[in-house]
Amino acid sequence: MAKEKYFDLTGKRVYVAGHTGLVGKALVRALEQRNITLITATKAELDLRDQARTHDFIATQKPDVVLLAAAKVGGIEANRTLPVDFLYDNLMIASNVIRASAEYGVARLMNLASNCYYPREAAQPLREDSLLTGPFEPTNEAYATAKLAAMRLTQYYATQHGKGFFTLVPTSLYGPGDHFDDERGHVIPALINRFHQAKQQGLSDVTLWGTGSPTREFLYIDDAVQGMLHFVEQYQRVEAINLAGGQSISIRELGETIANVVGYQGKLNWDTHKPDGMPHKALDSERCFSHDWRPETSFNKGLEQTYRYYLDYVAAT
Repeated sequence: MAKEKYFDLTGKRVYVAGHTGLVGKALVRALEQRNITLITATKAELDLRDQARTHDFIATQKPDVVLLAAAKVGGIEANRTLPVDFLYDNLMIASNVIRASAEYGVARLMNLASNCYYPREAAQPLREDSLLTGPFEPTNEAYATAKLAAMRLTQYYATQHGKGFFTLVPTSLYGPGDHFDDERGHVIPALINRFHQAKQQGLSDVTLWGTGSPTREFLYIDDAVQGMLHFVEQYQRVEAINLAGGQSISIRELGETIANVVGYQGKLNWDTHKPDGMPHKALDSERCFSHDWRPETSFNKGLEQTYRYYLDYVAAT
């Protein structure tokens, strides 16, 4: 017998904030298979940093559900050099969407946090109760600060005003729809692009940042969004909860694996003068697995599908 849903998405008006990003695109793909009314707006149509326009949009569109996947994102260098942008933009986006949703009758809101808002030195894998037990990783402190504030605002609307709002904390995500340039891209799409270009140019070696020793956990995007929709319908608590259970791997092994998937056979060099970021980053899956959800896609299959998407993306551009 199927488990009864706490909140049924069927027939609802669902607004995906950030539908052109990695998560947003995948949410749209998944929601298009459901009986819902999908609401989206491009940044040109709606700048979520603008409070008045955001409130007017929510008031006019009247969504039943808001999936807050909009954010300014980037890799280590972008986070390190543009802290004002990452703090201000993400604070404004989250504050405006969450407040407007509360004021104009949104019944269910999922806010996406980030695994980088856990303390740099917290015990691994990162448990939900390790939050605020130590300082952030300095290279993404601004982004983490904004994500922490958004989580708290979501939680306070749930506790103070009884709203059906909650925060999900996904582990590092990858897959079709990501940004593949070095400046904006996270590590997997950036490495796919780097190795593909090196292969095309016949380069004998590629230099990567750091020592290669940090470890990261990665979750395929289509698995992640199925998990997100599962928690929208099934999760009944107000505390933030991890979305975990992906593949943990060192950056050095990741580089070697991606080079193999791409077919690049040159040498990998490591620039140890560049920052590594957090030494380890994986999320504890105990709580999320207790809610009857598991990822399904193997890491190699996910990388292969991501590379196929990249080849189509390059061909189209």
